[in-house]
Amino acid sequence: MSAQNVNVVVITGNLTKDPEANRYGDTYVCQLRVAVNSRRKQDEEWVDKANYFDVTVFGGQAENCHEHLKKGRPVAIEGRLDFQEWDAKDGSGKRYRVQIIANTVQFLGSKDGASPSGSGNAAQAATDEVKPEHEFAGVGAGGTKEGIPF
Repeated sequence: MSAQNVNVVVITGNLTKDPEANRYGDTYVCQLRVAVNSRRKQDEEWVDKANYFDVTVFGGQAENCHEHLKKGRPVAIEGRLDFQEWDAKDGSGKRYRVQIIANTVQFLGSKDGASPSGSGNAAQAATDEVKPEHEFAGVGAGGTKEGIPF
């Protein structure tokens, strides 16, 4: 019996810059940069450490991200990790990159980037979820409507 491989990542964080989008043929591609804080104990104090992730979004979901997201906006991303390797143009050696290929992007908080407060109404606290419209090079496959598959 062989083991099944699993490649699933879920993050929530804030955009560190406005989304960048391009069109390649009929496919819209959007690049996001998301900062996610993690807490660590250093000596006797808890400190936050920022982790930065590059996220690629495809298709209609990419168009929505480019149109509606701005720097500072909180988002939740579900997707898979993708490893890339190439030779540097200047001949100085190999370059490596790990990015997240998004299956789903949820827009959190308000359009101005602020998180919803507990004193607001329920409509303000709702999220806008955008699902992938089609598959591009395997992107968009494998997610479940209910959320995390484990």
